[in-house]
Amino acid sequence: MKYPRIYLAVDNCFASKRWTTPEAWAQVIRDVMGLTCVEASADNEIDPLYSPAAVRRSWVAQVKRVQARMGVRVVNLYSGHGTYATLGLGHTDKRVRDHILKNWVKPMAQTAGRVGAGMGFFAHAFPQSVLEDREAYEQALDDLTDRLAQAAVYGVEAGAKVMAVEQMYSPHQPPWTVAGARRLLAEALRRRGAPLYVTLDVGHQYGQSRFLPPTRELLVRWLEKRKESALERSPWVGTTHAQEVLIGAVGTCGDERKQAVDAVLEEVAKNPHLFAAVPDGDPYEWLSQLSCYSPIVHLQQTDNTASAHKAFTAEHNATGIIEPLKVLRAIQVAYDRPVDASMPPRVEEIYLTLEMFSGTADKAADILERMRVSADYWRKTIPSDGQTLDEVLRV
Repeated sequence: MKYPRIYLAVDNCFASKRWTTPEAWAQVIRDVMGLTCVEASADNEIDPLYSPAAVRRSWVAQVKRVQARMGVRVVNLYSGHGTYATLGLGHTDKRVRDHILKNWVKPMAQTAGRVGAGMGFFAHAFPQSVLEDREAYEQALDDLTDRLAQAAVYGVEAGAKVMAVEQMYSPHQPPWTVAGARRLLAEALRRRGAPLYVTLDVGHQYGQSRFLPPTRELLVRWLEKRKESALERSPWVGTTHAQEVLIGAVGTCGDERKQAVDAVLEEVAKNPHLFAAVPDGDPYEWLSQLSCYSPIVHLQQTDNTASAHKAFTAEHNATGIIEPLKVLRAIQVAYDRPVDASMPPRVEEIYLTLEMFSGTADKAADILERMRVSADYWRKTIPSDGQTLDEVLRV
């Protein structure tokens, strides 16, 4: 069994608007956190949508000087809030989709190639009008799949080490289920022949539990409770039409109620894209299934009720569910599974990447202390970079 080499990295998104040059963030990452592997966020001065090409070329030169002088490497580039906040590659206007693919994805891939890095990103979403129309959704997903496959081709052409789309946690941001992510990677490879990988984020599984398909018993029980209290929140039933049918059944009984519940369940069955399965809400399930196709794993502490990108401090670890050894053992499970020929080649390097956000009102010293503590916490389990997974687990 060939296991991947494991590296501990940090996303420099924590440094956005504070330590904004390669020398500035490299120094605090090395000297405060003791790390040398960096995921460079587009938000930190290199997003193609607001940074001219000449600026990005200067950035590349600075990164190379920092690497030579300080030993700090940019191992991956990553998208930031700018593209995440838009429909992007899922936009209803083809001109926007084309623009993001050609003027954002491609330049980012080229920048990654120039510094010898990989690239991860999330730059799409589907609006409610698409989600509510199964045919429109299938067409949009088909178009998105082809564009993501083309992004993988851009990565190969630019010399980027990998291209990895991030998994999310709600229906309008695929891939958000394990099965959906697997289908996407296999189909992208089949269409264009270039490997597309997935970024797993261990905090991105909290949302799926909100989108489980309802049972008949659940719907009947809710209708009874809603009679007593108008504040009783309705279960997730997918479409607006299903929601309206359910609300309209409040106060009914007998055959009338049964017919309404039947209609809701029929609507649910017609729209499987709007629902998750129970295992989709488990970060360790994602790791055990797909980490062998995940060159980037984002680390944040979470209690699985929110993706708040909390640091690995004693306070958050007390209630958090993300534990280093459990993460590594789940990765081992993925590599111990039989090889799937329909999927891209298994990755040989995994960058476990601390991804903690900073608040506008946070003090600089507090930010650095949280990052230092988080790095120290993970270094206890991953004492050095580049060891194979089995070597790390033997320590």
